[in-house]
Amino acid sequence: MIRPTGRPWLSKREFAEATPAWLRGTAIGLPFGVIPAGGSEIPTFLAYGIEKRLDGRRKKPRFGTGAIRGLAAPEAAGNSTTGMAMGSLLALGLPVSATAAIMLAAFRQYGLQPGPLLFERSPDLVWALIASFFIAMVVLLILNLPFAMLWAKLLVIPRPYLYAAIAVFCGLGIYATSGATFDLVLLLAIGLLGFAMRAHDYPLAPLIIGMVLGPLAETSLRDAAMSANGDLTTLFQGPIVIAIYAVLLVVLVAAGRNRVLARRRAKTTRKETVGV
Repeated sequence: MIRPTGRPWLSKREFAEATPAWLRGTAIGLPFGVIPAGGSEIPTFLAYGIEKRLDGRRKKPRFGTGAIRGLAAPEAAGNSTTGMAMGSLLALGLPVSATAAIMLAAFRQYGLQPGPLLFERSPDLVWALIASFFIAMVVLLILNLPFAMLWAKLLVIPRPYLYAAIAVFCGLGIYATSGATFDLVLLLAIGLLGFAMRAHDYPLAPLIIGMVLGPLAETSLRDAAMSANGDLTTLFQGPIVIAIYAVLLVVLVAAGRNRVLARRRAKTTRKETVGV
């Protein structure tokens, strides 16, 4: 029997290493708690990507060798998004995640409408719910500390066995949800696409984010078109909308420029290496 080994607490050096990542992850995750952008998946991937990019600028990159920042930042982003989403639900009535949407439906079943007036009409319910969040954090901490090292032993399982088990459970879950063979074929096609992208060194995070945001974007576009009586020009009206599009354009241009410059530097480095 393999006994778990390790420490349940961070050392001072590890704590100092993780603190900047926690702060960056929290800053990334908080805005997504009030934006209907698909939950905590997007800020989690963004936080991980930023930490990986920052680590690549170090003299001795540590990603791939157990860098604690690669875990601290995504976890902080996900936790801050979840907490902020609950605050948005209670204070503004905005269900920005699947969990918040389920809770909103439960509130309405009992004749409650989340929003500013909820704190005045049902203060006992609101503050008891907020207190339950803190209690849940303590309970999770008590449960996870003794078993964290045991869960880490899952990494000892050979990857082929682990991937096969994940694929089987994904297939069972999809078939149990829809009962359609087409969904299983679609799962296989997406898996093959992901394998091809990984084999050719294409990032998978944009694909996953697109799959998460795709249905949400389609629903939002349909609602906007119905509200505007089919006039899609309403998507490009107003100073706020134009400012958001301008920011997105600047981000895309900057990302493309950085990618082109990185390729030029790589080519220059190769030529210098070959010349030497």
